Amino acid sequence: MPVPDRIYIVGASGSGTTTLARAIAAKWGHRALDTDDFFWLPTQPPYQTPRPRDERLTLLRASFSKSQAWVLGGSLCGWGDPLIPFFSSVVFLYVPASIRIARLKARELERYGSAAISPGGAMHQMHLEFIAWASEYDTGGVQMRSLAMHEQWLREITCPVIRLEGTATVAENLRVLESVF
Repeated sequence: MPVPDRIYIVGASGSGTTTLARAIAAKWGHRALDTDDFFWLPTQPPYQTPRPRDERLTLLRASFSKSQAWVLGGSLCGWGDPLIPFFSSVVFLYVPASIRIARLKARELERYGSAAISPGGAMHQMHLEFIAWASEYDTGGVQMRSLAMHEQWLREITCPVIRLEGTATVAENLRVLESVF
C-alpha cells in the first residue's frame, strides 16, 4: 500500500509529533505542518495568545489545499474536529512521561536559554507552568490535552489509526510506518 497523502500525527507535548512529521515529509515528500503554527498567534514571548478557532480552521484548510500530500503534527482534538474528514491516516505517538518531560525541558532550554527559564528569568514562571501542564498528560481528564482526551478522540476516528508506543527512534518509527502503509 502506498504512503497515505494526508497524515495526522497526534500525541502529548514532547512525544515527537513535529519531529516525526518532519521526518515523514523528508522521506516521502509530504508538506510538514505543525498545529502550533495555526493555534497560536505570533507573540513575544511565544505561545501566549491562541488564534480564534475559526481563523485556525481556515488557515489549516488553506494549507491543506496547497499540497496533495501533507503531514500534520500536534494536537487539534476538539477545536480541529471539523478537519477529521481530511485525514487519510492518523498516527498516535505515546512516549513515557519521564522522556517527554526531559525532552520538553531540553527544548525550552534550547529555545529560550538558561537565563530566561532559570529562577529569576523573564520566562521562568511560564516555563514552570508549561512543564506542570505537560506533566498532567497521563492523568488529566478529557477536558485537557491528555491521554484520556486522545483515547476518546481516537475511538471516534473512522480512518486507520497506527499506534506507535514506547521509546523508538524516529528512524525506527519510520520503518514501522513504512511496513504498515
